[in-house]
Amino acid sequence: MTDLAGGNVEHVSIHTSEGARQRLAKRYRGESIFKWLGRSAIGVSVAFLLLLLSTVVFQGLPAFTFNFVNLPFELTKEKLDYDGTAESLRKANYDAVVRDAIREQFPTVTGRSERRTLGGLLSSGASVYLRQQVLNEPDVLGTNKRLEVPISDFADLYLKGQITSDYTIEGRGALRVERGENGMRLIADQDVFADALSRAKDTLRAQEATLRAQQSGLQLSLNKTRGDIKALQERIPAETNANVKSRLEAELERSESDITVLEARIKQLEEQITNIESRVANPGLGEDLTGEMMSVLVYADGAVLKVQKVTSTTANVEQYLPLDEAVTSLDASQWSIRVLEVPEANRKFTDQEIVWTDELVERGFVRSGLNTIFFTRGASREPEMAGVLGAAVGSALTLIITLLLSFPLGVAAAIYLEEFAPKNRWTTLIEVNINNLAAVPSIVFGLLGLAVFLNYFELDRSAPYVGGMVLALMTLPTIIIASRAALRAVPPSIREAALGIGASRLQTVVHHVLPLAMPGILTGTIIGMAQALGETAPLLMIGMVAFVVDIPMGFSDPSTVLPVQIFMWADFPEPAFQQRTSAAIMVLLGFLITMNALAVVLRKRFERRW
Repeated sequence: MTDLAGGNVEHVSIHTSEGARQRLAKRYRGESIFKWLGRSAIGVSVAFLLLLLSTVVFQGLPAFTFNFVNLPFELTKEKLDYDGTAESLRKANYDAVVRDAIREQFPTVTGRSERRTLGGLLSSGASVYLRQQVLNEPDVLGTNKRLEVPISDFADLYLKGQITSDYTIEGRGALRVERGENGMRLIADQDVFADALSRAKDTLRAQEATLRAQQSGLQLSLNKTRGDIKALQERIPAETNANVKSRLEAELERSESDITVLEARIKQLEEQITNIESRVANPGLGEDLTGEMMSVLVYADGAVLKVQKVTSTTANVEQYLPLDEAVTSLDASQWSIRVLEVPEANRKFTDQEIVWTDELVERGFVRSGLNTIFFTRGASREPEMAGVLGAAVGSALTLIITLLLSFPLGVAAAIYLEEFAPKNRWTTLIEVNINNLAAVPSIVFGLLGLAVFLNYFELDRSAPYVGGMVLALMTLPTIIIASRAALRAVPPSIREAALGIGASRLQTVVHHVLPLAMPGILTGTIIGMAQALGETAPLLMIGMVAFVVDIPMGFSDPSTVLPVQIFMWADFPEPAFQQRTSAAIMVLLGFLITMNALAVVLRKRFERRW
């Protein structure tokens, strides 16, 4: 700008003005916010992914190890009840051998229910496991050799520290042992049981709070019912309709009956609360350690005693592992107290089973190692005998059929549509439908397989070849789209050069275009196969959710697949099955990561940049 009076010239730029600087600062702020939001989104995604993977790994890792029991088994002809032939050896009485082996370790257990509980320490499949070892090594017959059998699922969970937490109190002072008609009693010269008594009182206080809450709820119901009765009593005399009046009178009678029940229950709760209050108010009063309280075990000179009733200095006990009759007193070095935090009523593994399991460990009969059963067996109703081999083989057989059907058909369709098909409304319609099929929910393909392959053609249910056909239909659009993209990425000059030296269109595609596009085609195929490996819904529709114990040996044998096996295990309530569910997810993720890594390696190894 020129100043005519003074002759000075002032240059003003739109890029250096105050408004420009403000707009630039605003743009930078916007870019910073956008970057921050993007990084936050990535961070949140990674955090959730790590949370998911860590949860699966944390729950699944314990399933890869297992505890086995090494016991001496009497494998004689008389005990097995076999006549020397291979068929009779296979059908021998291994249940009796296993049952007697565990009972011989605890000869003092004589009651029928106790012996049944003792036998439950071993897996119900222990006899099957033992039979397989005998069939594999017939030399053990006629011996008393120690062989391994799986322990029960809850015993395994206990040994892994997943049943209850505990702590030990070392012996302090001396214990005097009194034996009488009412059982055994321990008398201490110090208040060694004060902690157990205090915790029992705390449990009573919690029970009192629960009972008071119940009483409050019942009182509210009682007040409401009384209000309803009053309203009915006022309404019935004024009612003119006989049917309505009869219904209201019946309702009044039910309400009065409810009043009686509620009042009786409230009175019962009041008595229970009064009883608990008196017990809590007297800290020296002994308490019965019920199943709702923590368990207290006294380990004394090789014996294990369960505390039934306790004061600060005395304990009435039940013998789980008997104390020598000659023992009348114990010094501080001979005894200790073990407290099991989780109440016995809240777990499915009793104190007696815990004591027996600890005794087996103490004697060196328990070994922890790799859970070979998980990798070598099929489905089972018992979690300790369940494995993923059957599902893994079923997945492999299914994917083989899927690959054999979808790869050649998908590649051939892609070559035709990309290289030979005329560009008209029909090919456009086909392309649109292929793209639409790639987005169709997988369960629709399962319904198609159910309607066509099973109901119309009456093919085998739960067979891998049927599952492979269904997954091939689902994978075809993915392979066709990926193959067309790979063919389209080959430069036109390759085609022109081949045609220029006299090659036919088919020779150009087969000898030049297809080899160059093959890395991309293989990448798309592997990704499609990885997607098929993780599918569950379409296979559920064709019956591959069946419970299959045997390992499938062919394409027509009944089988299941890994995702369906995970789906079934996740529905079982046993804690050990929850572990195996996570472990099977880890196996499936391992397969998926391997297949996707293979796709990346192939792309990096053979891909050309034009």
